Formats: sequence, C-alpha cells, structure tokens
Amino acid sequence: MNTPYLKRETKRKLKAFQEYKLSNFAASASIIFAILFGFAGYDLFEQTVSIPFLVVAGIYFVFGLLQLLVSLKIRSDVLKDNEIRASTRIFGFSLIVALLAGNIFITIAALDMLKKEKSIEYTLSIYMALTNFCVILISSLNLFKPYVADLFLLGMGILFAISLLHIVALVVIGLFVKKGEVPRKLLPLAYLLLLTSVTGNLFSLLLGLTLLHKIRHGNKEVLVTWVDIVRRLFRNAMATLGLLFITVLLSLSICSYFTFEYSLAIENNYSTLLLSPSLEYPFGTDDFGRCVFSRIVFGGRISLLVGILTTLIPVIIGGLSGTVSGFYGKYIDNFIMRALDILYAVPGMLLAIAIVAAFGANTTNLIIALSIGYIPTYARTMRATVMSVSNFEFIEAARACGAKDHAIIFKHIIPNSLAPIIVKATLTIGIAVISTSSLSYLGLGVEPHIPEWGNILKIGSAYLESKSYLAVYPGIAIILMVLSFNFFGDGLRDALDPKLK
Repeated sequence: MNTPYLKRETKRKLKAFQEYKLSNFAASASIIFAILFGFAGYDLFEQTVSIPFLVVAGIYFVFGLLQLLVSLKIRSDVLKDNEIRASTRIFGFSLIVALLAGNIFITIAALDMLKKEKSIEYTLSIYMALTNFCVILISSLNLFKPYVADLFLLGMGILFAISLLHIVALVVIGLFVKKGEVPRKLLPLAYLLLLTSVTGNLFSLLLGLTLLHKIRHGNKEVLVTWVDIVRRLFRNAMATLGLLFITVLLSLSICSYFTFEYSLAIENNYSTLLLSPSLEYPFGTDDFGRCVFSRIVFGGRISLLVGILTTLIPVIIGGLSGTVSGFYGKYIDNFIMRALDILYAVPGMLLAIAIVAAFGANTTNLIIALSIGYIPTYARTMRATVMSVSNFEFIEAARACGAKDHAIIFKHIIPNSLAPIIVKATLTIGIAVISTSSLSYLGLGVEPHIPEWGNILKIGSAYLESKSYLAVYPGIAIILMVLSFNFFGDGLRDALDPKLK
C-alpha cells in the first residue's frame, strides 16, 4: 500500500482524538520546564547548585516521560482499535498526582483522559478548578514569610470553599451533563458559579453563563452561538493555555488584596538585602530588601490594569470614529480619517514619551499616552468592516422599514463588526504590556516606588552579573503575559473565522 497514504490516514485518525494532542503537549511542556528548572538550579557565576530546583526538575522530567508513555499507548490503541482502551485511560488519569508537584500540564491531560465523551461544560469545569488551585498554591507560599496579611486566613478560607464548590461542580457536570444537554436542576449551580467569578475566574464565568443560557433556552445552542465559539477556542491547546495563564494572573491580582501583604513589596527592609531565592522569598529580595515575588504579583495587577484600559479606550473612541466614518462616508469620512492620519503619522512610542515627559510620569498619564497612539488603527479596522457590513441586505431591509441611522448603527452594524476588533484588542493588550514595561524601565512610566514589572526589571538589570534572577523573573513574567495574550488572540481569531468551523 502507498506509504504517503498510510501516513495521512494515521495522522487523520490521531487528529480525531483530543486526548492524543493534549497528551503530547503535556509531555513536551513538562520536559521543557524540567530543562528550564535544571538550568535555573545552577548558578553560572557562583558555580553553585540549588537542590530544590534540581528536585523539581527531576519530578517534572519523570512526569514528562510517563506522559510520553501515555501518548505512545494512546497512539497504539487508536491505530489498532480506533479508540482508547479503558486501561490506557486509567493509566493516564493516575498521573493526576502531578497536581501535587504543581504540574498543571500533566493534570489537564489526566483529567481529559477521565471521560470518553467530553462536553464543553466539562472542559470549562476542569480549567475552572485548576485556576483556583493555582491561586491557592501561589498564595500559600506566604505562609513561609515573617508575617502575612491581616485578611490572609479569611481570604484563604474563601478560596478553599470556592475550590470545594468547583470540585463538586466538576463531578456533577461529569455525571449529569450528557451530550451537551444541561438538566434544569443545575440552575442553582450556575448561579453559584457566576457568584464565584468575582475572584477573576473567567472559566467560572463562562461555565456559569453556558449552563444558565442552555437551561433557559432548552439546550438549543442555536440561540447561544457563542457556545460554539468557546468550543472551537478550546480545541487550540496554545490558546487555552494562554487563557489559563491570563485567568490565573487576573484571579491572583484580585485575591492578592486578601492573601498578600503589600508592605513586603514596597517597604525597605535593610536586614534582608539581596537575599537569594528561598521558601521565605521565592524570587529573592532586591537592593532595598523588598520581596521580589510579592512585587511581581502586585506588578501583574498594574500591568493588567494598564493593558486593559490602554486597549479599552482606543476600542471605544476609535471604534465609534470608524463606525461613523464608514457608515456616512463622503465629507464626514474624509474629515475623520484625515485627522486620524495626522495622529497616525507620529510614532506611538514617541508620542507616549512626549506626553509623559510633558505632563509627568504616573499611571494615569501613561494610560492616556499609550491609548492615543492606538486610536487610528482601531478606527481604520472598524471603518473597513463597517463599509463591508453596510452593503449587506439586512441593512437595506432595516432602512426600508424606516429605521433611524442610530438604530441601524447600534443594533445591526456594530454587533456584526466587532469580531475583528475583539481579536485585535487581545493582541493589543500584549503590546501595551511591553510598552508599559519599556516606559517604566526608562523612568517614564509608572512611578518608581510602585511595584510594576518594568520598574522591577530596571532594578534587576543592575545585578545581571551577580544576582541575575532579579532581572530574569520579571522578564519571564512579561514574556509569559505577552505570549499568553498573543496565543489567545490567535486562537480567538480562528474560532471567530467561519471558514475554519
């Protein structure tokens, strides 16, 4: 038989099983992180070895090899029986113990092996529970510090209660949600999940809305087409991982008001200057004795806030300008676009530097400075989409029925033109985070005393030869956030593309 045909047939069979793709990804990610932890455990300048890092590296490497074995068994089962055997699923699920080592990649793959037929509700419940677990795990590191926040016990108690609810929801959904049909008795659970989303858990919000809409509309997904978009989004492993990191960071930023002590991040402590990473100070301390780990956690709050607001402002202003320009055309279009062309001619970073230098370096001025530079791009994107949508038949029908211009714009044109803007917004947040960190590094962004990733990186850059981790950890945080938004934006673009359904 033709060898290329056999390869295509094998690839087609394996592609039909999400478990195989997720298992391969988990094995690869675990081995890569094991290598990174191994490198982090060796200090090149001081020629010393960190035993805890090497132990973690060894654990991740072993789990990576075990997960690779699961992938080989899945491949064998699929090619022989065109299904995954129960013994393979049990073996794959047994690796859930990797959760104790903080290996979320193996944990996700293990939970995915538990059920043969998985609904989008079950998938959302897995990531919802994992998000809360990650927040609890990170917050628990504060127990090793000299003192904790006044509301630490209350915050951790609430997190544990929410985690218990999420585990119960995972089990209940696995038992009662069959073929995407949600029974009406899960309505109280949907409201509880919506309530727990105040912690920043986006998966809890999506799951609660999905359950609520399906119950209210009699499981008719045609009435909630966004459910199908979410389903297609979660087929992309990198997009899902990006959303998981964003959600964990958002939830951690909100919960840190209760579980982290802010004084450890801003107050000088000359008895703990430049300490190496330990359980008490996981990322060490800087030249003022401040906990770098706490500063990065609180810095994530600033980066998210600036990134989201810097994107939201041009989305609103640029989106409305582009809508009016594209809908009315002629003189209005010419006036708006020429004015924006003048703004577009000035480089965004140069404009931001000029505004901050003129009005002072603070968070508000930084948000305004970065937002102005993004307005023309959103206006152009919205204008092009509106000009296309305006020629559709349903717009002509609305005009024939006597609808006013503002009604046509807000009821028909804007809702059908948002997809490109939403995708562009997710990508812009990552760019805004880089711009924020860059300006803060130059001393033109967030105030120096406020824990922000650019400020932390600036301090760490002075110790690259002796204490390189002071610059490495905030640098990794910036990279991970930007990559997460980029991966999520790419996945969302594919999920919204009707050609890729």
